[in-house]
Amino acid sequence: MPHSVCLTYDFDAVAGWTSAGLPEYRSWGVYGAETCVPRLLDLHDRTGVPSTWFVPGHTIESFPEVAGEVHDRGHEIQHHGWSHDPLPSFGSREAERRDFVRGIEAIEELTGETPTGFRNPAGGFSEHTVDLLREFGFEWDSSGTERDLRPYYLRERGTVEPGQPYRRGERTDVVAVPVPWHRDDWLQLFPVASDPQFVSYGHEPDVFNRWRTELRWMREHVEEGVLTLLLHPQCAGRAPFVAELEAFIDDVSELRDTEFTDVSTVVESFSG
Repeated sequence: MPHSVCLTYDFDAVAGWTSAGLPEYRSWGVYGAETCVPRLLDLHDRTGVPSTWFVPGHTIESFPEVAGEVHDRGHEIQHHGWSHDPLPSFGSREAERRDFVRGIEAIEELTGETPTGFRNPAGGFSEHTVDLLREFGFEWDSSGTERDLRPYYLRERGTVEPGQPYRRGERTDVVAVPVPWHRDDWLQLFPVASDPQFVSYGHEPDVFNRWRTELRWMREHVEEGVLTLLLHPQCAGRAPFVAELEAFIDDVSELRDTEFTDVSTVVESFSG
């Protein structure tokens, strides 16, 4: 089996900025939806590369034509919550479940299909998230970092007690396709003036060179490796990034042992 590269997009649009006090912050979300998504879809049309899009229900209902275009042009749409609020912030299983259901229903209304994959919208899982994934029959999740270049099975939430070793949770049948933070464009390239951790602006060629190095190492040392990139349209759709992304796609497309695929296809071939 060849190695896989998965291009995934968190199409958050304005959902990620709803708590921002300044209107110009929310304008980034509009820019992502109306300017960047069309650029990225055109790139995928030119190259024939599949991709996976995690779309909050808030985005689907705010920009239905743009979200519909993602689906109509052949890319899978998976669950990313409805509100894009951090899962622990709901405070109860019932509140988190309502957001789950509303997000699922938005995708079903748009695509006619029930999502099988999930990506946590912000922060980490709550104590209820894995149970909800199983309740709604999700086959896979792409949020975690327990591995970096191979899928694995998601586990129940582990426990840490003062003075006691870490206790891992029981393994589930939900496949986890890892996406480490160093493969997140947002954390490296998007300056957010309100957050002192993310005020620097990275250099796109440096980021892609790191990803190329990781891909090369994976091809040499990992059997049936999977390199997943986590991209955001309002970051990845800017001209400097699109240019580097197209060059990266061209480079990978020349490799005989590596192919682009969507996350669902990776999960279908995963045997543990």
